[in-house]
Amino acid sequence: MPHNLAFWSWQLYVALAINVVIQAIQIGAYAARLAGVRTGRVATSISLFNLFVTASRLATMVYTLMLGPLADRAGNAVKTAPPGAVHAIQHAFELQLRLIIGAGTLGTVVGALLLPTFTYMYVRGVRSFERTRSLPHSLVRLFSPRVAWDILRHVRLPHFREITSFSPRRIPKRLLVFNVVVTGVYAIGVVAAYYASVLAPAVARTAIGTSGLINGIGTVAYTFFVDPTSSIIVDEAVKGERPHEDVKSMVFYLALTAVIGWILSQLILWPSAEAIKIVAHLVNHGK
Repeated sequence: MPHNLAFWSWQLYVALAINVVIQAIQIGAYAARLAGVRTGRVATSISLFNLFVTASRLATMVYTLMLGPLADRAGNAVKTAPPGAVHAIQHAFELQLRLIIGAGTLGTVVGALLLPTFTYMYVRGVRSFERTRSLPHSLVRLFSPRVAWDILRHVRLPHFREITSFSPRRIPKRLLVFNVVVTGVYAIGVVAAYYASVLAPAVARTAIGTSGLINGIGTVAYTFFVDPTSSIIVDEAVKGERPHEDVKSMVFYLALTAVIGWILSQLILWPSAEAIKIVAHLVNHGK
């Protein structure tokens, strides 16, 4: 990085690693829908789904914490750098953020490829919870050597023939479109805010403060447009009103559209940061 700043740092490595894991878990949570259909325990599966999503969002706080030092170093360097070096510093920080987004994309792909394994884990989790009636006890069992070895033995990638059998014909197109949009918003909500803070150091705190608003909008959009439709498809499959294959197809295409959303987020990173910068200036200087 220009102006005596190192491009690579332990914070960047941690952010990359955490984002891979977080997004793999987020995609793996889709498998709870399929596990609910296979076990007939939809409510229990959704409870496990919420648990894993909440855990991944808690881990997101650690990932966000790692962005802080990267943005601080870049922002402080911009303030003290000669005019000719400012753009280079901002560009280097943008590359760091794009690497982090790339790590999220990789995690999404890994989670999608491991969906059969995640489904097996959820099915085991549901049955274990039915026996023990204790969610903490069921989670602890995942770390027992016997259970962990059994899960490792069932790790497999989806077969090509299996992938080509999934049809989007009976999946609402608006569900897939909204999932792309919501995923894209989540993917760049935090990083675009930090990028804007380096583009406009004078309003850095205001810019970073918009990340919560952006993710809040994404949460509302998911709650209104993605979650209810996918839940209806699962309920209809459990009641026999549609084939179980529809749920498999839905899970596959939700994962695929999530990957597309992460890829598209690379395109909207800079425009989003510029928009946040403009909003931050308006909030600070509006009469």
